[in-house]
Amino acid sequence: MTKLVINADDFGYSKGVNLGIIEAYKNGVVTSATMMTNMPGAAHAAALALGNPGLGVGIHLVLDCGAPVNEEVPSLTNENGFFHKMNDLVKHASLSDIEKEYTSQIEKFLSFGLQPTHIDSHHHLHGHEKIYPIVAKLAKKYNLPVRKVSADPRHVSNEELQMVQYFSPAFYGNDLSAKHLIELADSALSYETAEIMTHPAYIDEPLLSGSSYALQRVRELAILTDKKVQQAFLDKNIKLVTYKEVGYQSFV
Repeated sequence: MTKLVINADDFGYSKGVNLGIIEAYKNGVVTSATMMTNMPGAAHAAALALGNPGLGVGIHLVLDCGAPVNEEVPSLTNENGFFHKMNDLVKHASLSDIEKEYTSQIEKFLSFGLQPTHIDSHHHLHGHEKIYPIVAKLAKKYNLPVRKVSADPRHVSNEELQMVQYFSPAFYGNDLSAKHLIELADSALSYETAEIMTHPAYIDEPLLSGSSYALQRVRELAILTDKKVQQAFLDKNIKLVTYKEVGYQSFV
């Protein structure tokens, strides 16, 4: 039996994103979410998480969306106080500021009274060769597993800290369907543990004006709550789990 985590990224981006993720959890196949603690909807997301304790919630570390939690990380921000865009980030960012900001984001998560299940990041930046050593240090400090990195050649392996054997970022784009999600689940069947990344949401003004990936999230939500998908997972003997249910491993 494959244990499959269906994770909804960007929890905390906005109320529309938060409510879409909760809908996909309550009435669909989403089992887990990761929170952007620096975004305006973070406190709303935390309240929803506390009211839905069966949803696994981890930390979605952010360096290229919105503004930092820590006010003393000048190398991470532009003249307006917002994070640099991803292409400029690695050029400008100091390692000490990255560690300081990531620590502040983790501590803010903990301040909500939540226990994180794992760490991942916006645009997979936690796997970047410059950034990953910082993430590994913090993962060990806080005793948290880390999402398996993508196949980007700039990324380094994190097998020591990862919790699942297979990770798919492929449920993303303009041409999604229930068939596509089921096929991704099929790809996970040869593994004991796996994760599929998703981005369900209801659209609100912050999402519509702030993200180039907005309308597609409504389609994701429809697919993730499709009864055909849920039945297909049952038929394939896939067990939907949180990161806690994958099997905790201490890194201390």
